[in-house]
Formats: sequence, C-alpha cells, structure tokens
Amino acid sequence: MPIRKLKKYLDERHIKYVTIRHSSAYTAQQIAATAHIPGKMLAKTVMIKIDARMAMAVLPASYVIDFDILKQMLGCRKVELAYEHEFKDIFPQCEVGAMPPFGNLYDLEVYVSESLVEGDDIVFNAGTHTELIMLSYEDFQNYVEPTILKFTHKSYA
Repeated sequence: MPIRKLKKYLDERHIKYVTIRHSSAYTAQQIAATAHIPGKMLAKTVMIKIDARMAMAVLPASYVIDFDILKQMLGCRKVELAYEHEFKDIFPQCEVGAMPPFGNLYDLEVYVSESLVEGDDIVFNAGTHTELIMLSYEDFQNYVEPTILKFTHKSYA
C-alpha cells in the first residue's frame, strides 16, 4: 500500500496528521472539489527537471508554475516539466501522479511556492488518487526542509 511508507515516517517522528479519503480524482482541482478543500490549501506535487536533474515543485492546486521565474531564481540553464515515464520508477509504491511532497524520502530536492507557506496546514496526495494527508505546515517545513521560493501565480483557467 503506497501510504504505508509515509505514515511510518510521520508516526516515527510523532507528527500529528489526518487521513482524508475521497472518491477517485486525478487533477488537483478535482481533488480539492471532491474532498471539499480550498484549492489554495491543497498542495500539488509537480515533478520538474532542473538542468536534467529531477526535483519536486510543491504549489497550491489553484496555482501554476512560472518556469521562467523559477529558472531565474535557481540560476540554472533549463527548468522544465518532467514526463511521467521519467519519474514513475522513483515512486514505486505510489500511483503515478499521486506522490506526496516528501522529496526527502526519495532523495529529491523540494521547492515550495511561497503562497503555500501562508496557511496553517498543508493537504496533499498520500500516494493514491483516493487518499490525502493533512498536517501542519510547520511540521512539513521542519521535516522536509524545502526551499521556499516565489515561482507561481494563480491559475485563471
């Protein structure tokens, strides 16, 4: 079961969390609507390549990445969206596209949108398209140690 590794990690560190089950949903906006969670509170994990190196970008469901700004902030040659076939093997216990934003469990750098830091809690996919985890943003920050950058803007689609 995909969520087992994450729950074990959280439990071993005595991190308080809530599991939220919902009907199958595949986009961040669908998940937010199905689970009755504001799009700004639901974090989506987007796999990116930074000069061909895999990393995670974590942003609110209702936001999109500005790749030009991210490239400039990171001072790299190229930042692009990764294709599923390029990262699915990194997360063998997770359904494709439902990986949690705990890059530290997979030896990946994590970049978090500054807009996510504003909330008290963070909610994210727990490795499946039917289960979410909610925990305090402070715990997420303390254990994942992501780099916080301003690289997103609200989606108007």
